[in-house]
Amino acid sequence: ALYTWLIARKDKGAFIFRLEDTDQTRQVEGATELIYRTMAECGLTHDEGPDVGGPVGPYIQTQRRDLYGKYAQLLVEKGHAYYCFCEKAESEEDSGAFNRAADPCRSLSPEEVAANLAAGKPYVIRQKIPAEGSTTFHDASFGDITVENNTLDDQVLMKRDGLPTYNFANVIDDHLMGITHVMRGNEYLSSAPKYNLLYEALGWTPPTYVHLTPVMVEGTSKNKKTGEYLMETDENGNLVLDEQGNPIKAIVKRKMSKSQGDPSFEDLLSEGYLSEAIVNYLVLLGWSPRGEREFYTLKELEEVFDLEGLSKSPSFFSGEKMRWFNAEYIRKLSPETYLEHATPWLEKVLDPAKFDFRRLGELLQNRTEVFSQLPDMVRFLAEIPEFGSDLYVNKKQKSTLESAKTALTALKPVLEGISDWTEANLHDVVMAAIPGLGMKNGQVLWPMRIAISGQMSTPGGAFEIAYLLGKDETMKRLDAALARL
Repeated sequence: ALYTWLIARKDKGAFIFRLEDTDQTRQVEGATELIYRTMAECGLTHDEGPDVGGPVGPYIQTQRRDLYGKYAQLLVEKGHAYYCFCEKAESEEDSGAFNRAADPCRSLSPEEVAANLAAGKPYVIRQKIPAEGSTTFHDASFGDITVENNTLDDQVLMKRDGLPTYNFANVIDDHLMGITHVMRGNEYLSSAPKYNLLYEALGWTPPTYVHLTPVMVEGTSKNKKTGEYLMETDENGNLVLDEQGNPIKAIVKRKMSKSQGDPSFEDLLSEGYLSEAIVNYLVLLGWSPRGEREFYTLKELEEVFDLEGLSKSPSFFSGEKMRWFNAEYIRKLSPETYLEHATPWLEKVLDPAKFDFRRLGELLQNRTEVFSQLPDMVRFLAEIPEFGSDLYVNKKQKSTLESAKTALTALKPVLEGISDWTEANLHDVVMAAIPGLGMKNGQVLWPMRIAISGQMSTPGGAFEIAYLLGKDETMKRLDAALARL
């Protein structure tokens, strides 16, 4: 959809949304709403579709069901399709897993067909692929591809329920809707010759086909039927075990799939990735711009996208690269926009009435890779975690358990004496007091941060944390830390 949208926009064409729902067995509740929502979140606006209308509607295939039968009938009359009365499972009809050489219905006489129809026998209409010769079709990326006709199956065009199959409905609708470009996964390369034969039989010109390479991922793989993982084996076929004696899951290169646990667009959004970052990263998985540039807005992609840059090899999705992309996008956000995105995540663990979210945003923005990180990054502000005294020991800051106790004891009255609890005031008063303690800055500030945060890495240092916590909570944590020391 993204690539189709980009080529339509660049060529000043129309981007058409068509809902292909003829396979009623694969209906998933909420899927239609998810498609609309995803398109909107990506910024892929459509010019025609079920919700906005247009000159070639309706745009939902089940609402066009009366259109397809007459074209199937026309193909039968021309000798390019036939009625098939054989007993077969619907799934076999859709998949095309059928040996046409053994199908007696291919050679039924018109009289026999008429008799079967008069008797009310259920039927499907199948495409009649030529028994000999070859079919050549053109793909914008892969060029001309020739396929021997005897390798093609007599695919079902019309099912028993009167609905067309996906493959047939698309040929009819693409022609009737004036579709010029069809971009889809290269798993449909094997179907393209059958489409071409249908176009030729109906006297129509096929659209430009652009078959896209799959997005791959390196990870574990599950058997779709059993749900069992593929396991690592040695050269003798024996399972490879870990130190505990458990079989090791095999790491394979496979097509990215939600059923295998890979993230969908919605999953990435729910984890705190920005839509713009996802779109930017994904467009580069199967397409290369001219030059070294990586960051593009959707508007900029409209201007530079071209079919020549499409990859002919599978691309690999990298969670690490996706995360890096997202971090770069987050850093470029305005502080106000960052806070809009961050607030719902911060509110999962912090009360906005008690904490200065604006200041938190300033401290967190350059540290944020994905917004789902934020709750764990600030959880210590809501409740200090359990921590060991070894955190006070820091060679670089010249901090030991003894020096930490001395520093915190001396620091307590200094902090208690601050009435105007601002970040700037905390800094000025404490920094002015340190020389009189006979200690280095790090020997005081390191144990102060550990005492009030309970962790080595925090967004901001001792003064920022103390300000965010407020005086009462800071002193409470300092007393508790001294008691433990």
